Amino acid sequence: MARDTHRPDIFAGPDEEAMSSRLNWLRAGVLGANDGIVSIAAMLVGVAAATTELSVIVTAAVAGVVGGALSMGVGEFVSVSAQRDAEEALLERERIWQKARPAWEREQLVRLNMETGMTESTARLAATEQMEKDPIGIHARMHLGVDPDDLTNPWAAGIASILAFTVGGLTPLLTTTLPPAGWRVPLTFILVIVALAITGYVSAVIAKSPPSRAVLRNIAGGAIAMAITYGIGSFVGIHI
Repeated sequence: MARDTHRPDIFAGPDEEAMSSRLNWLRAGVLGANDGIVSIAAMLVGVAAATTELSVIVTAAVAGVVGGALSMGVGEFVSVSAQRDAEEALLERERIWQKARPAWEREQLVRLNMETGMTESTARLAATEQMEKDPIGIHARMHLGVDPDDLTNPWAAGIASILAFTVGGLTPLLTTTLPPAGWRVPLTFILVIVALAITGYVSAVIAKSPPSRAVLRNIAGGAIAMAITYGIGSFVGIHI
């Protein structure tokens, strides 16, 4: 029987399971901070290029950080809530199947065990023991790719996104409001590049991927975003 390519690798070991957990935090945490850095820096560099009026820059900075953090948090909460709803629906369907067709479910578990390399006799023995211990849990993990004991948490993801975005947005907020007018844009560019290098490195460490690639990708994306908005801000400031 061919392996179901639409479900995750349910035979992952401790390292892979830990990786899944790390990637969830990566998405909600490090990427939230990264979004805060890039979006707020790009916006404020554009505003600073158009005007040196501090009250305008401060208003844009505060509104950008608050609005962006709330938008990020709400979006993450809605997204993860939808994922959790789907997981709970799958688990409920599995409970119905266990009651309505237990023999079929047992045979399915046998086939899944055989996909790991077990002989049919070993797979049947394993399936019997697995079904006796926790039929819902074993089918959820092996067939659906859902861990009933570790469902996604929309509140944790939403709050983490709000906090991460806010922390990330503080760097460009400070560099575009505290220094003298002539230093605002260059200082923002420098510190944002440093901050993006840090978030890129951290994301690579969490994901156990090559740091250089993540760092360069982060820096390039942020630099391009700031350059574009600076150019647009300069144009608007001159012609309007």
